[in-house]
Amino acid sequence: MSPGRIRRLAEELEEELPITIDPDERWESVLDELSYALWPPIHEGRVATFGAIVAPETDPETWDRTTRLSVHHRMARSLSNDATRQFADGQSSWVLRRLDNTTELVLFDRPAGSERDLVVVAESSGGIAVQRDPSGVVRMVGPFGVIRSTPSGWHHQPPVDRWLDAVAACQTVSQRKVLKRLLRFAVHDLGSRRIGSLLVYQAVPAAPARFEVRRPVPPALSVAEPMDLAPLQHVLSQIDGATVFDEDGTLVHLGVRLVPSREAEETVAPVGGTRHTNARRHSFDEPNAVVIAVSEDGPVTVFRRGEVLGRSGNDRPVRRGPPGWSVAELEARPADQ
Repeated sequence: MSPGRIRRLAEELEEELPITIDPDERWESVLDELSYALWPPIHEGRVATFGAIVAPETDPETWDRTTRLSVHHRMARSLSNDATRQFADGQSSWVLRRLDNTTELVLFDRPAGSERDLVVVAESSGGIAVQRDPSGVVRMVGPFGVIRSTPSGWHHQPPVDRWLDAVAACQTVSQRKVLKRLLRFAVHDLGSRRIGSLLVYQAVPAAPARFEVRRPVPPALSVAEPMDLAPLQHVLSQIDGATVFDEDGTLVHLGVRLVPSREAEETVAPVGGTRHTNARRHSFDEPNAVVIAVSEDGPVTVFRRGEVLGRSGNDRPVRRGPPGWSVAELEARPADQ
């Protein structure tokens, strides 16, 4: 990437997004990888996916404890950074770029390319993750949260941890961990894919009158197990109703109709659409429950005791027009561009 293009990219990010780009080696490397992800090379009409972890502050040998991934190294001393990038698919294989510009290939034992995976990897490594996924979405993930570049423009999602304290109604450490996992699942697995959902974290069983169970008992999928999240996301993209989790974050019910009390209907005003109103009224009826409403537009709202405790960042694009090339544009562009 030319220095001019990278400079213009930095100016655009600072102008359009709530981040500050320092003129240091770390951001210079991040912008270089981000530029590559936005404007990748084309081979025989195919646009390659890509992933890089820039300036990690921790040893990859320690990542397995927090990511639940088995991490393997493949040194690439004889290859240039461009050549190493060709091995990094942004799912199971990643370029590890250090501040001294040495690069290596890091391999995971399973694909870890979801937005939630990127958040966990960036947090564990202390670095900044850059990815171009198979759909052409480019992500940059770090302490600032998640920044996405899509054909509709730049999107910014602040870190869940910044508003976790406001919604952590649970008193125990274990319950707080479960709530954090649920929030990450809601924001990065459901909201980022525009999967509207209603999640109920019911540490204390609800009164039977508050639930109308309409589906058979589902598999005991857990938000604490990374392998369980893909089928959970898949089923939620196909059904309506509330999804109920127990104190440990294990799935209990799917497709539940929440039945508000007469008091809730009379005293708790509607908010937003039906999903958000149901969430607010159920949290009023069940004061021990935390209810998470995921809008089809992306934002996530958390209710407890009939009140809004927190809301994720507005996930609408903050600029108009694509900041890079879409997949179709990349495939159609002249070979000399």
